Amino acid sequence: MTAQSLVPLIQLHDVWKTYVMGEEKLDVLRGVTLTINKGEFVAILGPSGSGKSTLMNQLGLLDVPTKGKITLEGRDLTTLSENEMALVRGKTIGFIFQQFNLIPTLTAVENVMLPTLFQGIAEEERVVRGRKLLTMVGLDHRMDHKPGQLSGGQQQRVAIARSLVNDPSIILADEPTGNLDSISGAQIFEMLIHLHRDEHKTVILITHDEELAHHAQRIAYMKDGRVDRIEEKATKNSSRKRPRAE
Repeated sequence: MTAQSLVPLIQLHDVWKTYVMGEEKLDVLRGVTLTINKGEFVAILGPSGSGKSTLMNQLGLLDVPTKGKITLEGRDLTTLSENEMALVRGKTIGFIFQQFNLIPTLTAVENVMLPTLFQGIAEEERVVRGRKLLTMVGLDHRMDHKPGQLSGGQQQRVAIARSLVNDPSIILADEPTGNLDSISGAQIFEMLIHLHRDEHKTVILITHDEELAHHAQRIAYMKDGRVDRIEEKATKNSSRKRPRAE
């Protein structure tokens, strides 16, 4: 991706997030300005307490800033109602969490289909999408299994399929390999690279793992509620050495 081809997708403009606890105020985000461009693979890197999880909530439209502005393709999202924000989030962003967040009483395909319930998609189409995506992540033989019958790596594959069911332009992955062994973790990370390189998704990775972060095109380093610095990578992640499944 050349400088000439960069198209801003999500932009945070002087975003602050302040929590009030009694008489105390805690500034968790302190004037963050950050642009995520269309088609990028960006890592948000920082230790616990740096503000990266709060920043994730802002990028994922899960929370609104105390001060500042968030735009999506130039549209000011801070002016939207809660319902309007939920509709934009559901269509635009696919979430992959460390904890999988699958419903234990639902089968794999039912879990994948779940986000489509809020988008007015006919049931037949929902089933088609769910089965197609589970096949894509290699779980065509596990569609009717419930989470308790799946390994951790398989559960995260279901979560990845679920994140794609509404065909979002953005994949937001919060420590997606944190609960997995090294082999499963490497396989999941390969999928993220595939989604970016081959499916042309914008991928935002939230992590404390420097090794994973260095496979992104850009790294935003978080420190004390601010973006301390941004590291631009010289080459695309598709040509770098990838995590090894050993």
